[in-house]
Amino acid sequence: MPVFTPIGHDVFVADVLTIAGAVSADVDWRPSFIIGIGRGGLVPAVYLSHATGLPTLSCDLSSNVKDFAEDVLVRLAGRTREGERLLFVDDINDSGRTIGVLRRALAQAGAAPGSIRFATLIDNSVSAERVDYRARTIDRTVTKDWYVFPWEAVAPAASIEDDAAEVPDRIA
Repeated sequence: MPVFTPIGHDVFVADVLTIAGAVSADVDWRPSFIIGIGRGGLVPAVYLSHATGLPTLSCDLSSNVKDFAEDVLVRLAGRTREGERLLFVDDINDSGRTIGVLRRALAQAGAAPGSIRFATLIDNSVSAERVDYRARTIDRTVTKDWYVFPWEAVAPAASIEDDAAEVPDRIA
């Protein structure tokens, strides 16, 4: 049975403010847009938008609906060729799968080099992908907790357990 670790609203807000501070302190790179990655990155992206004053867009790989994922990424890649910079936001960089899919899709669509960055509330130091901004770092070889973010806490317990069980190696 996995260890479910709830992330309280106050902790979540503090994490968003940590990322906002890191983004603001980065004098060499300023995003034009914050891109929420559906599902887990949508709420953090909106909060980060409010904290930074930057506009928010979204893409949703979890929906498996081309119009809201692949097609959006092609349009976003085009915006980078016009000089815009995009900060993609997700709740956790765990295995790195989502970030890797996004990076490959954006590169294939011709995104301008240096125009894309990633931020997560929690970053797994042994992930296959690296992020540019993070609030906290974990090591999945040591920490096997399943983090339950405030927007997930309203889901039925069975749904949270099913999500955690999708990749048993993360929590075993």
